[in-house]
Amino acid sequence: MTAYPPFTRTPAYLSLMLHADAMKHKHLRDLFRHDPDRGENFVARAAGLYFDYSKHIIADTTLRLLEKLADERQLDQHIAAMFRGDKINSTEDRAVLHVALRAPREAEIMVDGQNVVPEVHAVLDKMGHFAERVRSGEWRGHTGKRIKNIVNIGIGGSDLGPVMAYEALKPYTARDMVFRFVSNVDGSDFAEAVRDLDASETLFIVASKTFTTLETMANADLARQWVLAALTAPEAIAKHFVAVSTNEKAVREFGIDTANMFGFWDWVGGRYSMDSAIGLSTMLAIGPDHFRAMLDGFHAMDEHFRTAPYLENLPVIMGLLTVWYVNFFGVSSIAVLPYDQYLKRFPAYLQQLTMESNGKSVTLAGERVDYATGPVYWGEPGTNGQHSFHQLIHQGTAVIPCDFIGFKHTHNPLGSHHAFLQANMLAQAEALAFGKTYEQLRLEGVSEAMIPHRLFEGNRPSSMILAEQLTPATLGSLIALYEHSVFTQGVIWGINSFDQWGVELGKVLAKRIIPELQNPAAALNHDSSTNTLIRFLRG
Repeated sequence: MTAYPPFTRTPAYLSLMLHADAMKHKHLRDLFRHDPDRGENFVARAAGLYFDYSKHIIADTTLRLLEKLADERQLDQHIAAMFRGDKINSTEDRAVLHVALRAPREAEIMVDGQNVVPEVHAVLDKMGHFAERVRSGEWRGHTGKRIKNIVNIGIGGSDLGPVMAYEALKPYTARDMVFRFVSNVDGSDFAEAVRDLDASETLFIVASKTFTTLETMANADLARQWVLAALTAPEAIAKHFVAVSTNEKAVREFGIDTANMFGFWDWVGGRYSMDSAIGLSTMLAIGPDHFRAMLDGFHAMDEHFRTAPYLENLPVIMGLLTVWYVNFFGVSSIAVLPYDQYLKRFPAYLQQLTMESNGKSVTLAGERVDYATGPVYWGEPGTNGQHSFHQLIHQGTAVIPCDFIGFKHTHNPLGSHHAFLQANMLAQAEALAFGKTYEQLRLEGVSEAMIPHRLFEGNRPSSMILAEQLTPATLGSLIALYEHSVFTQGVIWGINSFDQWGVELGKVLAKRIIPELQNPAAALNHDSSTNTLIRFLRG
């Protein structure tokens, strides 16, 4: 890739600045009135997803300028570099190849001269064989009882992805098994997860690449004590624990049979790892066939992202719209509103994917940025959010673009509930876009004193992402959509979306503070606030 000017000095950026000044005076009511087919024209489809972006404050000129910006930032070359296995994570000198995790067996993706796809499928096959043994009852615990309970111990990407996928795909799970997830180092998280479980029927998955992650290993040690307290024999550990890790020595020392260790690679970032061995709990829950269907959904969106022209490319359009609002409208947050209860953990999953990726304030060259990056992502499933924060989205002072996610068919067709849910989703997007005018309220007989309180300005942008049904393949496509949107944003901003140095300092300081909390006589050498707080918590 050739050198290109800083983001704010590209010709397209300067053109977009002027164009945004004009678009800020446009209203979605007028944009739809002037283009009756807007709802059909501003639509893209791929990998089972229908993406309606007509309710954004954009025109054809906006899209052409954003396309030019992507060209000037060499997005196509960055995409090719990622899929080629180049070490685009420059601060850690690593390739970024989560796309290899869902590549078909016959694919060839090279890292340091080696095709990594056969390794990926070897791990998937090993996971599949293990999952079938557990699900069929062939794998037994130390006392000979069948495993009925799976507890995944991880944190960050080793937890958020698996728990989100389990909740999202619950209709496909083995309902005769119990799945729990422990991540918080707060002992209450572990205590509640195992409170009603029988140790002789419980299998723990310890997910830590290095097998040294503070929170994960603290919970793993607690789980080990819990199993030994019930089963007494040290050899029981091998029947009740498996590891997702690359540290064979530490896994063996813990008591886990390394034959039951599932590996992954340094070219897989934690927040991009749920379709690697980190997804073992997902495979145990939904079975190998459904897991591979999920991978197929990921791959379908990968190929679309890799090959489709910018203005037909769902992740590119989504990423460019984010840049449009963050850098030209001053937007600082985006709401993700899934109208499906099974996606209740999806916003939390996206928080790590988006904010750990693009919460950066320096460029790839290490220079301080002079523009906004990385908006806050947040949300709740509908219709719950309508009775909490939608007030702020509709009538607050901040403009918050929204991603609505919905499905044509439900897994639970009970009465008219699904139609009611769909109607609420569509109504919220319509209300945000078009609002309610002074004249409409006056004609309805609303008093002059009350009109300001009941006025909806509208012009609040949103996307509508629809699919036939929430299936494993659909979930894969949906996650990959956001993964590649995040990458698109990072390329435009010239930042590294694949490191996360910001999580390190707090961990280092915590290791220093732990013994100071445990030993009342330990000398303290922090700032006066931290010293005082430690003394308070000691006693």
